[in-house]
Amino acid sequence: MQLSAAGLDLLKRSEGFRSRIYLDVAGFPTVGYGHRLLHPESFPNGVTEEQAAEILISDVRDAEQAVERLVKVPLTQGQFDALVDFCFNLGQGKLAGATLLHELNAGQYEAAARQLLRWDHAGSQECPALKARREAEFEFFAGCPAQAEKAA
Repeated sequence: MQLSAAGLDLLKRSEGFRSRIYLDVAGFPTVGYGHRLLHPESFPNGVTEEQAAEILISDVRDAEQAVERLVKVPLTQGQFDALVDFCFNLGQGKLAGATLLHELNAGQYEAAARQLLRWDHAGSQECPALKARREAEFEFFAGCPAQAEKAA
């Protein structure tokens, strides 16, 4: 399965584009569409939108592969899109250890969807941008991407 155009749009809207390196809410150096810099990556002059889109394709592929590997039950396109966005944002380690994944792999789709909404904090603070993103993922997961587009 691959991230749909609607899923990619959600991800790009949620991340936003930044041409210069910045620190994300967790304090990690990031550039483009939410690409976390790893050693020895360096973009001293920043990135263009075209470069960021190329990097994003690779980052999305990693998130898609993680979802494919970790999820053991059938998914709809909307469910897959929501999980890829979640995994892209938080990392495959967070998905692997989440109650969300446990509930999902037990076939408890509704319980898994509700778990998405719990991931709206940066540290101990509720973050409005993360809350909107999780609500959009919930809507995708529930099969209502038109509502998700309004939320993001």
